[in-house]
Amino acid sequence: MAFYDLPKEERNVLVEKINQEIESDLVSDTTEKILKYFSDEDTYIRKTGYLAIGKIFYNKPELQQTILLTLKDLLKSDIDKVRQTVVNAAGEIGKFHFNKVQHFFDVGLFDKHHSVRNAVIGSVKKMSERNPVPVLAWAKTYLKHPDKEVRREICHGIELRGRTHPQEILPLLKTLEFDDTKRVSDTLIHVIGQIAYKQGCLKTVVAHLNTWENKQLVEKALDEIVDVHNRYKKFAVLSQQEAIDYIDLNYKLLN
Repeated sequence: MAFYDLPKEERNVLVEKINQEIESDLVSDTTEKILKYFSDEDTYIRKTGYLAIGKIFYNKPELQQTILLTLKDLLKSDIDKVRQTVVNAAGEIGKFHFNKVQHFFDVGLFDKHHSVRNAVIGSVKKMSERNPVPVLAWAKTYLKHPDKEVRREICHGIELRGRTHPQEILPLLKTLEFDDTKRVSDTLIHVIGQIAYKQGCLKTVVAHLNTWENKQLVEKALDEIVDVHNRYKKFAVLSQQEAIDYIDLNYKLLN
């Protein structure tokens, strides 16, 4: 039975069991239960597994070194789901201790399986929200990487921090303004739209776009911003028309 097919009380019992069994594995320096949960077909079982690793890391400092060594060993697994869950577990640790887990993202970015690379994106999102300085500094080093998928993944990964602090990621995004790969430029345009509809963000984004040289790309980004204000009108601070009016007044090369 799938995790969310269980009644809430049974889910709580299962979560506690997973936490205890993973901790028991770590204490005894084995990986039998960890592998079982990290490779489970159910996304939510795997999520419970990597969240357990994060909790134990912070609650049991004496197990931190064991956790890091265990994850490093499991990152070599032939099972895609195991490697994916390892990266997600590293992301929980990286919210506060990125220096201890940077290696997992340096490796995961180039994994052969898309689910592992997607776990890197998801982890960068949650880490940069909590621990932006080292995570964004690391991300910056990959924005000019020869592999277009690496550039795209990093661009996507820093999006979440940009929704609340666009000024921190706009200089990084600007390094991609002349990227000639459509998948990268499409992601760039998407991210600009995503960081422009929260309180105070449109002003910051438009001001920064005024400094960009690729005006053709900027025009597409502005169109995306306008469209986002309609698609997300329940969440946007401004109406679509207010966003249009603001851009008309403040984007210097529009007319």
